[in-house]
Amino acid sequence: MKKKLDMLEELQEVDQQIDALKEAQSGLEAELSGINQGVERVREEVALLEVNLTKLESEKAELESTHAAELENITRSESNMKEIKTNKEFQAVGREITAARKQVTDLEELLLQKISQIEESSTELAAKKSTCDELAENSAQRVAAKQAEIDAIQSKIDADIERRENVTKGMPASLVKKFTILREQRRGRALAIARDGYCMGCNMHLPPQLYNNLYKYEELLACPHCQRILILKLQQPQ
Repeated sequence: MKKKLDMLEELQEVDQQIDALKEAQSGLEAELSGINQGVERVREEVALLEVNLTKLESEKAELESTHAAELENITRSESNMKEIKTNKEFQAVGREITAARKQVTDLEELLLQKISQIEESSTELAAKKSTCDELAENSAQRVAAKQAEIDAIQSKIDADIERRENVTKGMPASLVKKFTILREQRRGRALAIARDGYCMGCNMHLPPQLYNNLYKYEELLACPHCQRILILKLQQPQ
């Protein structure tokens, strides 16, 4: 029975090591995801700026087309004025030309604003692309480092899993099953140390007869309060 308890203790130790390694690995994977998300966010910002710049350039092209059309209308109207014979028609065309020139002036003002917006957007886009490139390069190095840590932990997990399999091979399947169920029910700790009449798993006082029977190693005994399998550990002398 003492051998079974030793094997159970080793099994719990291995499982706790695996749990700790997986928790550390999970934390690194979360950091890795955060790094990738940070790069992706900046790339999305770059994409939005590119879309905005394309829109501004399209609006500028449309204004330029309208501006050119208005200038052409003015030129045509001024040319037609030479053939007008009545004063009424002359005045009407004159008003059209005046309105068209005002429209041209307004369009030129809008064009200047649009050009200014394009310059600002281009500058912002260039800066954001530079930031994105630097972040991507830096992130690639950080990702590689994190991945190396994750892989190193996985190697340790694999080694511990192999060790666990070797331990459980020498144990009855029913005992392994009982251990697994207790471990799931008791937050990863199927075993508890018994010392000075107490269960160190739940800090409850053990019945004296039960505690005394632990010295005999005749059977597996469980704490009546938390149901963990008890392992006797005497206080080491100072």
